[in-house]
Amino acid sequence: MFTKAMAKDNSSETPSVNLIGAGTVIKGDITTNGDIRIDGTLTGSISVKGKLVIGVSGTVDGEIICQNADVSGTIKGKVTIAELLTLKASAKLTGDIITNKIAIEPGALFSGSCSMGGIIKDIKGERTEKAKFAEKTA
Repeated sequence: MFTKAMAKDNSSETPSVNLIGAGTVIKGDITTNGDIRIDGTLTGSISVKGKLVIGVSGTVDGEIICQNADVSGTIKGKVTIAELLTLKASAKLTGDIITNKIAIEPGALFSGSCSMGGIIKDIKGERTEKAKFAEKTA
């Protein structure tokens, strides 16, 4: 017997958490409305409306766009973070960073340019509160 309770609409629930496990290799682009953790290898771009976590064994070779990111693994490519980018001690990032805030632990390696505090659109395409305030006061 099929009832309305069984046909539950998941669109109003909390976004999902995705995992790319160690040893998994993906070639292509990923887009998700939820959070994602990468412990494997991704060759391609990734767009995350939530938080991106790249584990110690995780590798991304391509463009990254997300709200927040914690990086312990390796990134090669342009990184655009709407809020906070955290580079853990084991992180290796080669490429350009655009973010509002950045935290780099001792031991992390970063090669490229970093642009902070400018007008950064969040993942939904809206300007951040900081950017809106800057426009009002200009």
